[in-house]
Amino acid sequence: MIPRSPVRPQARAVSRTLSQPMQWLLAGLVGLTVMAMAMTARAAPAPDSFADLAERLLPSVVNISTTQTLKNADRGLDMPQFPPGSPFEDFFKNFMDKHGGNNPDAAPRRATALGSGFIIDPNGLVVTNNHVIADADEITVILQDGQAYKADIVGRDAKADLALLKITTPNKLPAISFGNSDEMRVGDWVIAIGNPFGMAGTVTAGIISARGRDINAGPYDDFLQTDAAINKGNSGGPLINLKGEVIGINTAILGPTGGSVGIGFSIPANLAKPVITDLQKYGKPRRGWLGVKIQSVTDEIAESLGLKDQRGALIADVSAGGPAAKAGLKKGDVISKFDGKDVTEMHRLPRIVAETPINKDVEVLLWRDGKQMTLHAVVGELNDAEDAEPAKANEKPSPKTDGGQTNVASLGLSVSQLSPALREKFDIGADVKGVVVTDVKQSGPAAEKGMRPGDVIVEVSQEAIKSPADFAGKIDAARKSGRKSVLLLVQSEAGVHFVPLKIETPTGKKDGGQ
Repeated sequence: MIPRSPVRPQARAVSRTLSQPMQWLLAGLVGLTVMAMAMTARAAPAPDSFADLAERLLPSVVNISTTQTLKNADRGLDMPQFPPGSPFEDFFKNFMDKHGGNNPDAAPRRATALGSGFIIDPNGLVVTNNHVIADADEITVILQDGQAYKADIVGRDAKADLALLKITTPNKLPAISFGNSDEMRVGDWVIAIGNPFGMAGTVTAGIISARGRDINAGPYDDFLQTDAAINKGNSGGPLINLKGEVIGINTAILGPTGGSVGIGFSIPANLAKPVITDLQKYGKPRRGWLGVKIQSVTDEIAESLGLKDQRGALIADVSAGGPAAKAGLKKGDVISKFDGKDVTEMHRLPRIVAETPINKDVEVLLWRDGKQMTLHAVVGELNDAEDAEPAKANEKPSPKTDGGQTNVASLGLSVSQLSPALREKFDIGADVKGVVVTDVKQSGPAAEKGMRPGDVIVEVSQEAIKSPADFAGKIDAARKSGRKSVLLLVQSEAGVHFVPLKIETPTGKKDGGQ
């Protein structure tokens, strides 16, 4: 007979002596302890050393040297201005003549720059940043053993700041693989390897400091932030997890002196991988295209549209004949989900659309007229013409004057009917409809949102404007109904966009006065 364990009876005896609430409390503490142990097991412990990892990965990281030919006009050797008769005038003239500063026929000078990269294929494919090789006449890839090889550009993408190079070597090269950057959490250990300030094979260590950073570097910003030291020359090098996988491409730093202060940014591997695949196959990126111009949903815009929360991407304009127009999307729609992916904020939508396969039929969940609805769109392919920024209009130097204007005091602006004289004055196209802003009060709501004379108000609360009186009447009606703000659709030098304006209660004046 197997003897009973002395622990079990003791446990039963204890449970009989505890009250029911105490038993629940004991069970809860045990559960929390188990959860804490599980979380600890998932977290990777700090390594005793990064030496083994660095030794394995260093041969896969390369230095990139670029050479650019500078003509005399590019050197910036301008003759300093001296008082008449200064003895320094002849000295500097002779110096600049000697170095080609004043001689357009002087021999061009060659400038060099250094960056980093890493091998992703044993046959010689190397990834780096586009800005590392931009404007280069000659690109040289230098391996860890000092061997240097001329590189050809397979493809490049300025928007994602990525480039793919090819070198030919007699032997297979040690390649490094990409990891899943979406698995990286804030606080995870990473190392960076590169060529800072020309010092090859430098390894630095740190953690992921933040995710999803938008630093206004491009339309697809979604950077990983790290405190692993990144300096000039690290650009294009890998950010690596403890498994030895590339989870980011080091691209930018933030600091007052241009040196590392512990804030560096890397392109996530999951954003880079499809771009690099396209560069290898087509020599250029192929991105999905929806054909909309969007902006953020602010608290004021959400209130104006009846949205419960501040999320999504607000459509400011729809390209004629584009996928969005064919699908029935309109200005003023707020996209909250695209192809099953949540659009939690405006800048996420361009990346989601760009990564969606071309010609795929997707569901678009949006907010329109106070309710949710779903449309279907077929994703197109983005090209340079469709992605071009709208041309900025130049104000005429000697404008003509025009007639009276309508003052809308509650918004801090005045508007006029669009006339040939005002179209000429502000360079407004004949196809633009609405009322033109002719004056902006310095301290009013319109000025706070950056509105300027020459802006054209096309809609108020998604209703077209026909005249200044119509505009003033709609604002007055919104104010009397208790609305705190109105949503204007504005055509300006920056293109078509929505502007939410607070409605002030003017004293001693009525909207619509001449």
